[in-house]
Formats: sequence, C-alpha cells, structure tokens
Amino acid sequence: MQSLAGKTALITGGGRGIGAAIARRLAGDGARVAITYGRSRDSAEALVSEIVASGGEALALRADNRDPQALEAAVEEVAVRHGTIDVLVNNAGIFHTGTIDELTLEDFDRTMDINVRAVFVASKAATRQMPDGGRVITIGSNLAPRVPWPGIGLYSMSKAALAGFTRGLARDLGGRRINVNVIHPGSTDTDMNPADGEMSDAQRGLMAIPRYSDPSDVAGMVAWLAGPEGRSVTGAEFTIDNGANA
Repeated sequence: MQSLAGKTALITGGGRGIGAAIARRLAGDGARVAITYGRSRDSAEALVSEIVASGGEALALRADNRDPQALEAAVEEVAVRHGTIDVLVNNAGIFHTGTIDELTLEDFDRTMDINVRAVFVASKAATRQMPDGGRVITIGSNLAPRVPWPGIGLYSMSKAALAGFTRGLARDLGGRRINVNVIHPGSTDTDMNPADGEMSDAQRGLMAIPRYSDPSDVAGMVAWLAGPEGRSVTGAEFTIDNGANA
C-alpha cells in the first residue's frame, strides 16, 4: 500500500543528492512530486523522466532560492496544477566554509538567504496552500548543535536557526494539525561530500559507526515523517549521522 497516494509533495533543491533521493522515495510511496532546482537543470529533468518511467508523476521547476518571488511562484504553480501541497520538504542549501577573518558579508548574506530565508519563504507560501494534516520537513545538519572543526561556523549558524524556526512553526500550525520537523543529516555520500573524498576519513573518525550515510537513509526518515505514522511527531529534531554527535 502506498502511504502517500493522492498526496502532493514539493522538494526544494530536489535535482540531486539528498533531495533527489527524497523525491524518488516519496514518488515510490505514491506522492505526486515536484522539485525545484537552481542550476542543475539536466539532473532535475533526468530525475523527472526516471520517476515518470517508473509510473510516478513528477515536475521540475527552476527557482533560485535567493529569489523569493521565484520560489513563491514555484509553490503557486504546484498548488494550481495539483490543487494542494500536502508535503513541503525544505532541502535546498549551500555549504560555505571559512573562518571569521576570511568570511565576507556577501558570504553571510548568500548563506542566510539560501539556508534560512528561503525556508521561511517556502514554508509561508506552501502552508497557505496546505490542507489540515499536512507536513513541513526541513533538512538541517548535524553541524547545527556541534562544530567539530574551524571554518564551518557560518554554515552551522544557518542550520541551527532552522531548529528554532521548526519549533516555532510547529506551534503556529499545530491548530491545523500540520506537523513540522527538522532532520539533521551527518556525512552523506553525495557529489558535494563523497565517501571517498579528501576529508572523508576525518569525518568517519568522529562517528560511532564509521560509515557514510546513503541519501536514501535520509529519504526514509522524510517518508516516515510525511506518512501517517508520523502524525504525532512535531517540533522535533532527528539526527542521522552514524553517531558523530553521540
């Protein structure tokens, strides 16, 4: 039985990596899937073709997360096409490194625009279209509560902000039975952070179970939170990092 049959899910930054895995999983669970992308048009369209070939329904929309109007327009297009948005997954994000003496105000603005402001914009726009009982799921990072190395303070700040926003939004939307949660992945095998990359051994050295997660591990948690079994969970944080923060 497909737990998300008849539902519409929008995943920001869904063209590759964790976002693509989430789109595949939710489509496999029966949801109509829409993804936004910034520059990864080819991979986004290939993913849509893959989902459609497997019998699912998918749509790719270009929307730069630094452009609030473009993001709002993408949300509106999905809602008009399908009549609703039942699940929003705030996945798009960037990882910018640098110590405080190296970072610029432009680095700060770009990171906060994409990692924080866009989550606010998409959540505000999507929940206007969302029926009671919907879901908002945001992808944070295990670097939100813990910063093991120098040079990641700006990224960690942006992801820590999402935890506070999640708790507040859960209160705001609780009367509508809309569940709001955040997932904090650790080192996950993607193009941005491959399991055989330059820093991969150092990252595994932090873990209780020294292995990288697969994007499907994160997608599985998203699917559970989006489905009926997640109905009583809201305002919560879930860490998927093989014990790096244990």
